[in-house]
Amino acid sequence: MNWTTLVSAEDLHARLGDDHPVLLDARVALSDRAAGPASHRAAHIPGALHADLERDLSDMDAAGQGRHPWPRSEDFVARLQRWGVRRDSQVVAYDAGDGALAAARAWFLLRALDHARVAVLDGGFAHWNALGLPVESGDVSARPSDYTARFDRSRLLDADAVQAHLDRGGLLIDARAPERFRGEVEPLDRVAGHVPGAVNRPYASNLRDGRFKPANELADEFNALRAGHAPDDVVVMCGSGVTACHHLLAMEHAGLRGAKLFTGSWSGWLADGTRAVATGDA
Repeated sequence: MNWTTLVSAEDLHARLGDDHPVLLDARVALSDRAAGPASHRAAHIPGALHADLERDLSDMDAAGQGRHPWPRSEDFVARLQRWGVRRDSQVVAYDAGDGALAAARAWFLLRALDHARVAVLDGGFAHWNALGLPVESGDVSARPSDYTARFDRSRLLDADAVQAHLDRGGLLIDARAPERFRGEVEPLDRVAGHVPGAVNRPYASNLRDGRFKPANELADEFNALRAGHAPDDVVVMCGSGVTACHHLLAMEHAGLRGAKLFTGSWSGWLADGTRAVATGDA
C-alpha cells in the first residue's frame, strides 16, 4: 500500500486483514454534533477509529481563529499516538460521502506533518455501503504508538499572512458555494461575503457523481484557474478551514503539490471585525 491521495473502496476492501491501514472515520454533521460518534458506533468499516472534527481535528479552545481552529502539533500528534499511527503507517480517512466533512481535513492534517502514506476513501462510506462491503458496529481500540512530528507551518496561513499573500499577487481560492461567496446567504458566520481578491471554486466542482473527477481533468481545471500561478502560490479557504482541504486533496491528486490553507478561513477573517468584506462575483 502506498496510497497518498485517494483510494477506491475495492482496493481498500482487498487490503482489509492483518496488514490493513489505520482507518479514520471522520463523519460529521454540522447541525448535530452527536451524529458523527453515533454513526460510527452504529456502523463503520471494520477496524475504523472515530476521528471527531471538533475533539480530534480542531482546537476548539483557540480564540479568534475561526470556527474550527487548527490544532496544535502536540495535541494532534498525541491523538495519532492514541490511534496507533506510526510514521510508516498507511492511513485512510473517510466520511459520509464526498470527503469534505471531514475526511479531507484529516488527510491534510497528516500531510502537514509530512506523513506521506495517507489517503481519502473515494466516495466515502456511502459508496462503501452501495457496494455491499462489510461493516461492523461498536467501539474500536488501538495499541498506542510513539509517533512524533510537527506541522509544516509554511503551509498554514492566518489572516495577516493571507492579506500579505494577496498583496504580493498570490491566488486565493474560496471553496464555498457561489451564493455564500457572493454574500447572498450566510448560514454560519455573522457577515456574508468574501475576502477581497479571492476567486470562487466550490469544492463540489472536484466531484462527479459523488466521487473525485479523474486526475487529468482536475489538473486541466485547476491549471486554468491558476492562470500561471505556481501551485505553491495558491492558498485555499472556505468557511472554517474544513471543506477547503478538499481543494488541497484534489490538487495533489492532480499532481499540483504545495498549495496552502487559510486555516481560519472566512470565520477567521471576520474574527477581529476590522477586515474588508467584498460581495458579488470576484
